[in-house]
Amino acid sequence: MKVLIATPLYPPDIGGPATYSKKIADELPKHGIDVDVLSFGDVRHLPKIIRHVLYFWKVFWRGRTADIIFAQDPVSVGVPAACAAFLLRKPLIIKVVGDYAWEQGVQRFGIDELLDEFLKTQYGVGVFLLRAAQRFSTKRARRIIVPSNYLKSVVVQWGIRPEKIAVMYNDIHVPLLQGSKDDMRKRLGIPQDAFLFFSAGRLVPWKGFEMLIDVMSNLIATHPKFLFYIAGDGPQHQYLIGRIYAAGLENNISLLGSLSHNALLTYIRSCDIFLFNTGYEGFSHQLLEAFASGTPVITTTAGGNREIVRDGENTIVAEYNNRTAWESAIQTMIHDSALRVRLSQRAQKDANRFLGNHMVEELVKTFKNL
Repeated sequence: MKVLIATPLYPPDIGGPATYSKKIADELPKHGIDVDVLSFGDVRHLPKIIRHVLYFWKVFWRGRTADIIFAQDPVSVGVPAACAAFLLRKPLIIKVVGDYAWEQGVQRFGIDELLDEFLKTQYGVGVFLLRAAQRFSTKRARRIIVPSNYLKSVVVQWGIRPEKIAVMYNDIHVPLLQGSKDDMRKRLGIPQDAFLFFSAGRLVPWKGFEMLIDVMSNLIATHPKFLFYIAGDGPQHQYLIGRIYAAGLENNISLLGSLSHNALLTYIRSCDIFLFNTGYEGFSHQLLEAFASGTPVITTTAGGNREIVRDGENTIVAEYNNRTAWESAIQTMIHDSALRVRLSQRAQKDANRFLGNHMVEELVKTFKNL
């Protein structure tokens, strides 16, 4: 059997599709499945439409020798892959990790609603076309893979039959980092007496970094030595820098940009509290990595988070972008070290079920059943 993986990103690109595609490209041959990887990065430098047409041709040409075409999103690679699979009469599998129409609508068309509300609302022609594109590809797929039950419910609302959708939780890998928390802080140049908050994610509106910066502007009065580091890049980068300087917090808050996986985990292990004020998650690896690292977490129940977080048991839950709730949760965590220890210990246990799970084996079964 041979599988063609059509992916929007592939190392050295950084991002979830790149990490996932590399993992399955490395693992599937161990199960007797040959792999060919075609990254959209090969054509991204070209103008829109032209790059999609060329990518379709590449999928068609290389798909001739494949038994299955496996697309890693429903639009940028999913639509060309669906067209090629139809012409080649080859089975198509699509992995869906989010609602592309909503994400683009927020970034390009001024949509303010979160995903759950977006799914119930009609918008202009731009969103209509994006919705049509992801519906086109997923309706033509033999199988759709999602990493959470929440995302299965989202795809069902696109008009896709539930029996076509398989929930496969992504496994996570948290390498063993050498050294104590104090050693890691020394390596990173973090003062031992600083109380360190850390967050990570793409710098987009629904990740709620703006509100966290606002919360920190009050915190400095009682905890002047706090530090808040944010890892990630995205369209809000310059805007968030402006908010930091406007609040006079440039000595307390730093945007670190994109980090390697090991560097990200080092910061997670070094911090006192991991903050994750997200309004949408399909299924968050970074949240699980914080759990697995033994770092106490404050987060929301947005999207797939509700499948892993339990308020007062493995985390403290605060309502998305509710400044009062977040200020209260942070103060509770700061002043109750025993609570931090209890939450982090339980979170580590809960994360273990996602460490080295059987994702690849489930994927192999899906391929063979086709």
